This record gives sequence, C-alpha cells and structure tokens, in this order.
Amino acid sequence: MPNFCNLGVMLRSLVVANAFVAAAAFLKTPSWTALPVELLATASFAEPVLIVSLALLCAARVPLQRMGYAGAVAALAVAQLALVWLAYKVGTQLAEAPLSLGFAQAAVLTFFVTGCVLGYLDLRSRALEPAIAEARIQALQARIRPHFLYNSINAVLSLIRSEPRRAERALEDLADLFRVLMAENRTLAPLASEIELVRQYLALESLRLGERLRVAWQVDTMPADALVPPLVLQPLVENAVYHGIEPSPGGGEIGIVVAQAAGRLEMTLTNPWAVEGRQTAGNRMAIANIRERLQLHFDAEASMRSGVEDGIYRVTIRMPYIAEKAAP
Repeated sequence: MPNFCNLGVMLRSLVVANAFVAAAAFLKTPSWTALPVELLATASFAEPVLIVSLALLCAARVPLQRMGYAGAVAALAVAQLALVWLAYKVGTQLAEAPLSLGFAQAAVLTFFVTGCVLGYLDLRSRALEPAIAEARIQALQARIRPHFLYNSINAVLSLIRSEPRRAERALEDLADLFRVLMAENRTLAPLASEIELVRQYLALESLRLGERLRVAWQVDTMPADALVPPLVLQPLVENAVYHGIEPSPGGGEIGIVVAQAAGRLEMTLTNPWAVEGRQTAGNRMAIANIRERLQLHFDAEASMRSGVEDGIYRVTIRMPYIAEKAAP
C-alpha cells in the first residue's frame, strides 16, 4: 500500500481522482452550457470524500501496512463505502432534495476511481522498482573490476607481514562490501550502516591511493537512526574516487557532509573536477539510478542535484527524515 502521507502520492491521487470526476460530469451533462453546474455539483460531493479518504489513509498507514495489500484494499473499500453513504446522507439533507448522483452511482464511481488510483500508483512503483536491482548490479560490477580486486588483494598481501591487523581489517571490509551488495536492498536501511559501508570502501581505496585520497567528514550532527535507500551514498563516493581523485597525480579531497535540518536529511558530496575527471556514462548512470530510487521511496519529497562550481563537483541529496523506530 502506498504511503499516502507522502506529498507526491497525495498530489498524484488528487490529479487522477479529479480527472475522473471531471469525466463523470462531462458524461452526465446534456450540453456544454450545463457543464460548469454539473461539474460543481459532482465535485461538491466527490471532493469531501476524496480529502477525508486521503486523511484517513495517511493516519492509518501503519495498521494498513501490517494488514498486507489485500487486507488493506478490503479495509479501504469498506471505509470508502461508509464515507460515500455518509456524504450522500449529509448532501441530501443539505440540499433538501435528491442529489443528481444516486447512491449506487456514487458508490460505483468511488470504487472505480479508487481502483484506478491504486492501480496507477502500483504500476508506477513497479516501473521504478528495477532501479533497485540495477543499483545492486552496478555496484557489484564495480566491486569485481579486475583492477579493484587486483590492487586490493595486492595491498593486503603487502601488509600481511608488516601490519597483519590492518590486512585483516581490509579483508573484513572487502567481505562486508560483498555481503551488502549481494543483499536484496529493497527496503530502507539505517543511515549509520550506509556511512559505515562508505568508510569501508574508502579504507580499501586508501590502501592503493595512499595520501592521494583525502576525505573530510562532517557527520557529527547526522541522525544515525534515519532510514535511507541502501547504496545511495557509496556509488557517489566511488564516482568521486574514479573521476575526481584518480586522474589527478596529486590526488584530492572528497567532502562528505550529512546533517538534519527542518525535519529533512541532507547529504552533500564534493570532489575535485578536472578535464580528465569529466562525467562519464558510468557517472551519469549512477546518478540517474539513485534519482529513480529516491522517487520510488519518497516520490516528490526527495530531490537530487549535481553540478560543477569553481572546479568542484557537488552532489546534494535531500529526503525526508524518517527515524528507524518510527518506520511502519
């Protein structure tokens, strides 16, 4: 069941439902001159039902999620029928005359519109869902790049005798990366886990890049319990390494800022921008994939911007702050 507290879901539901209300008024009107009156009469009945329905769906999102999709749809049908009956009774008393739309017609129209809205939202979710699998495949392909594995393993071998503990940690980091990337990654994950994954990746890259790779962290005020799409930050850090640090003989600094402000979570990543570090197809694919997954999870409430300013490439992601304990 979609999250009807989400602004994007609400707006899409209103647009689809009102399109059907307008179509119903058009089909019922005998002439163009009577269309405004019929549209007003139909909307005066439909809009209160629609607004109250959305409010109830938002308020009851947690129990509806626990019911499963079929149970939630059945509960929604019962609630819609009760709302239509109540609106019909109230409308008849206020108008002191039978409404132009009968109870049976109003019920059928309500069920039809509700089904169309749910169907549209489900189709939209299915259309964006492959982005999750694509993110996993892209990240896994990046991990098994021959030069990444070759350099990581060689770095570990060089440390086994001189710094065995560091070599052991590097192997653990590599194993953790594969474990996360092989997971389904279909649900939101704690922000702390995503940050730890980024740290592990950067620790492996620092074995081969050494002092060329510098990282400036600003995560002291980040909400560790926030829920984010898995692999939302790590692919961007990977792009920063490959397209911002590697091309420069002197390396450079990657800036990672994660903070909470006004009930929203903001993540900003910066890296040097050079001619050799210009965006490639892989970079654009990662950004497009992350944008799709943000839309899937948060719809219009999330945004992602990227661009170059004063020789620095910057990516900024904003999304709602959803605490782990408050998630349905």
